[in-house]
Amino acid sequence: MEVIKLSGETKTMSGADAIRLAIEEEMERDESVFILGEDIGAYGGPFFVTKGLLEKFGADRVRETPISENAILGCAVGAAIAGMRPIAEIMFADFLTVCMEMIVNQAAKARYMYGAQISVPLTIRTPFGTGIMGAAQHSQSFESWFMHVPGLKVVLPSEPADFKGLLKTAIRDDDPVIFFENKQCYFRSGEVPLDKNFTIPFGQARKFTEGDDVTIVATGAMVQESINAANKLKEENIHCEVIDPRTLVPMDKKSILNSIEKTGKLLIVDEGCKTCSVSAEIAAFVAEEGFQYLKKNIIRLNTPDVPIPYSQSLEKQIVPNAKSIQDNVKKLI
Repeated sequence: MEVIKLSGETKTMSGADAIRLAIEEEMERDESVFILGEDIGAYGGPFFVTKGLLEKFGADRVRETPISENAILGCAVGAAIAGMRPIAEIMFADFLTVCMEMIVNQAAKARYMYGAQISVPLTIRTPFGTGIMGAAQHSQSFESWFMHVPGLKVVLPSEPADFKGLLKTAIRDDDPVIFFENKQCYFRSGEVPLDKNFTIPFGQARKFTEGDDVTIVATGAMVQESINAANKLKEENIHCEVIDPRTLVPMDKKSILNSIEKTGKLLIVDEGCKTCSVSAEIAAFVAEEGFQYLKKNIIRLNTPDVPIPYSQSLEKQIVPNAKSIQDNVKKLI
């Protein structure tokens, strides 16, 4: 795994724009692709990633729905089984709780229960995480819940090029994919390939910095915080390797283990609550498959097991940041 350098013609755009571009390209390429969800067309929602798609593709392919997550996913699962490729938007990941039946017992199980005679090519897009003062019911990170469900693929990119490349792969996949979009990453800009055939395979981690002192595995908004921390630590001659798994299922274990074999030290940074988190799963497989490489105990840096407060100052106190990452790297050193 090398630090990735993009090739070909690129354009600077935000994460939200990269998602919109991926959807637009896939809807142009394949008429079976359509999108459905709350406030995705005429009125627009809090992030309005789908802005402009209604005007371009019409109401048959940009389907505004009632405020019923269970109905959105029920229709999407049925459409996928019938041969369409729906992209269902759940406005906040917190409300995946309303439609767990459709995801866990229907979409994830259908291929297995029908002897692989059907597939469910469904993409579920949903924003998650803190940063907008969304308080306890609009700021949660539930991605680890879905790692526990066989039959689902779980994708969590952190920057614009990966948003585009991984979303196109998700839409083309014949199995259900939950595509988690970190709210803070919507507004960060980066170079995005304009090639309409640009895709990123699942199960390939991305390395953002080189280093041989500490491996930092981070997800979502914590990737940029980790890069910022690594850049500051470099001034103190501490060199960190920052790795973003990009897909949680499938997980690129090999790249993570190769880095730990080099550094001997692991810090995992994850915005979700600590108990039963993404960081817990990563720590578990490293302990099982790479214990011999570790020179120090694994450190997990998470949001504490508390509801997310509305107050911006309180929110900032509990979510990991570049400073807390630096402090924990120094503990390992």
